[in-house]
Amino acid sequence: RFGVAYLNNPQPVYPSLSRRMGEEGRVLMKVLVGSHGSAKTVDVEDSSGSERLDNAAVNAVKKWRFVPARKNNQPL
Repeated sequence: RFGVAYLNNPQPVYPSLSRRMGEEGRVLMKVLVGSHGSAKTVDVEDSSGSERLDNAAVNAVKKWRFVPARKNNQPL
């Protein structure tokens, strides 16, 4: 494991239908961060139980920026 840092990224947009239906949940994702700080892959590891909420979370994280891990002062 390498030390990737999170930047101040916005929360996912809560789907309006999910809000009206009272859907709540937590999504655990596995994110591969590229050397330039963007998410190269985003995979759902543990679903919220709602495809709408999972998709909203994945779509948000795909737009996030990260501080990539470094080795010998080089981004990985």
